[in-house]
Amino acid sequence: MLFTLKKKQLKRLKQFVVGFVLIYVLMVSALYLLQEKMIFRPATLDPEYVFKFEQPFEELFLKTDKEETIINALHFKVDTPKGIILYFHGNASNLSRWGVIASEFTKYNYDVLVMDYRTYGKSTGILNEDGLYSDAQYCYKYLVGLGYSNIIVYGRSLGTAMALNVAGNNKISHVILETPFYSIVDVAKKRFPVFPVEKLIKYHFPNFESISKVSSAITIIHGTNDRVVPIKSAIKLLEAAPKQTDFITVKKASHNNLSDFDIYWQSMDVILGK
Repeated sequence: MLFTLKKKQLKRLKQFVVGFVLIYVLMVSALYLLQEKMIFRPATLDPEYVFKFEQPFEELFLKTDKEETIINALHFKVDTPKGIILYFHGNASNLSRWGVIASEFTKYNYDVLVMDYRTYGKSTGILNEDGLYSDAQYCYKYLVGLGYSNIIVYGRSLGTAMALNVAGNNKISHVILETPFYSIVDVAKKRFPVFPVEKLIKYHFPNFESISKVSSAITIIHGTNDRVVPIKSAIKLLEAAPKQTDFITVKKASHNNLSDFDIYWQSMDVILGK
């Protein structure tokens, strides 16, 4: 009878182990296959959609490579600009939302250019990391071609990867990073600690490498209650940053509400000049 009991226990243990392994493999597979949907949350727009904003703007369609990639962008303009802010937005929505947010910076007497990434809004093309960097660089060169010399690069969340890549390879006046991360792998490891994310992740966005190449002043601003990109990831990025980097901590702020706090706009006043 004891032998029969042990045999049943071993069978149940074996079933449990097999079930656990199967569930783990399924979750790993899902993480690998769905990672693009976890990182990017685009919302498309009808090509005939008409943008409406309070500030004067020009809608652009930029052909950024030899493929069929077309990047939709908005160029907000003021009468006598001190320069221009090249704004790279977060991972969700499209220019119908981000145009409103980016255009707020015109109050500092700067023009603003904000682009939609591939597959976002009216933008087209194959979504991949190198392509995103290439599109961002194209926008920078486009502004240089228009005669802008005082170019400030602003990156928000996912957009900090494009902002730092541009800033690390070009002459920039200032880099502003809102809720940045050390790397996508670093964020994923904190969110999925039991999975081998280093081997699963196809997108890396190594901000720690890009930031070390930046020669201009850098300002990092991050909320203490950010659950999307933990502030620890931003602090880790600071450790890899050059000395000319300021770190502004916004107490009790989360990932999407930094602009609700006075310290955020006070910081913008100092950087952009009220």
